[in-house]
Amino acid sequence: MQILILVLGIALLLTLIVKFKLNTYISLVITALLVALGLGMPPAKIATSIQEGIGAQLGELALVFGFGAMLGRLVADAGGAYRIAHTLIQKFGRKKLQLAVVLASFIIGIALFFEVGIVLLVPIIFAIAVEAGVPILYLGIPMAAALSVTHGFLPPHPAPTAIATALNAPAGEVLIFGILVAIPSVWVAGSLFTKVAQKLMPQVFERKGNLSALGEQKDFKLEDTPSFGLSVLTSLFPVILMAITTIYTIVVHDGMMPKNMSVLDNLIAFIGSPGIAMLISLMFAFWSMGIHRHIPMKELNHTVEEAVKSIAMLLLVIGGGGAFKQVLIDGGVGDAVKNIFMGVNISPLILGWLIAVVLRVALGSATVAALTASGLVQPLMAAGGVNPALMVLAIGAGSLAASHVNDAGFWMFKEYFDLSVKETLETWTVLETIISVVGLLCVLLLSLFV
Repeated sequence: MQILILVLGIALLLTLIVKFKLNTYISLVITALLVALGLGMPPAKIATSIQEGIGAQLGELALVFGFGAMLGRLVADAGGAYRIAHTLIQKFGRKKLQLAVVLASFIIGIALFFEVGIVLLVPIIFAIAVEAGVPILYLGIPMAAALSVTHGFLPPHPAPTAIATALNAPAGEVLIFGILVAIPSVWVAGSLFTKVAQKLMPQVFERKGNLSALGEQKDFKLEDTPSFGLSVLTSLFPVILMAITTIYTIVVHDGMMPKNMSVLDNLIAFIGSPGIAMLISLMFAFWSMGIHRHIPMKELNHTVEEAVKSIAMLLLVIGGGGAFKQVLIDGGVGDAVKNIFMGVNISPLILGWLIAVVLRVALGSATVAALTASGLVQPLMAAGGVNPALMVLAIGAGSLAASHVNDAGFWMFKEYFDLSVKETLETWTVLETIISVVGLLCVLLLSLFV
């Protein structure tokens, strides 16, 4: 019965979002409320469950996302992202343009949300493609692949950070394993798939793109932007801090901090926690992208205020996903899922991936799919003894699969590269699915060693 209620709840959520165009956050809360009633939860406890779900989900994440959005906008508005892309492309040359684009997108993608990254990079990609005389999609597909893997696998991005928090997985461990999963995923989906697609769909690669869909563009002069080294350091600063903590913990304490920590242990653990790492990185960005370049504090404050406005709804959606997840747990759906799969001889990692894939296809949003899946796999993890960091990545991989007409990324790719719906399904949808499958295979391979 609980599984039937879950299926009906997901169908309701999909109907509210897709058919009635109701705001995703409102749809999630309404669905959580009705599913809770359907699961027989006492009405007096439903509001508490929803509040706890939202609160638990947004506790640390509000810090990470808020500071992350500010950091990304400071780098973008200062021209740091522009400098990174142009320098890498110039250094690698025409023969290795794809590799340069992937590296630039990877670095920029860590600091920026997917939608912001694609809006920022597309004009640069267009300009470079025209200058080098290569098809725009030849560079566009690797760019989209790199941005997607950072979105699906790497903290401090919304989905992996949120799932890591829900499953109590160390963010630094997720980051390091995520990079190991991301590299082959980008190579297969970005480079190999581009070659195959160019042979099978040559007409698609003749498209000139639609730069007007991006609206008015900020015009940067290279000499007025921050240096390449400073731009890269600023973008990667949170990653460096989290990686330091993880590597220190593995090397000094065999992967687990002791209960009685030394002063150094405390300091390392402090700077590597995602919220603190983002705050330190943001303070550095204020200096590197602003004060160091004599930009007035008033202008910098305006930049961070605009950044917060851009993620306000995303935070609410993530909170709504937390409410839905908490209702499923409190209503016994997690235990029902565990009971169904208890006798099934299949890896919990594959199950987590499958659940995320189904939710992604149904709901469109990778973040919502990942959050909902994390609530359902918690009992499976406990029963299967799975590494939490690998489960985060398995769910992240599943949440990227089969992007289609109910996903904003689908329409962005279609419009910017001037494709038909059929052509977008043949390129973007296939690209995302390849990343998902390769990501799962890499996670399963890692599970043999950790």
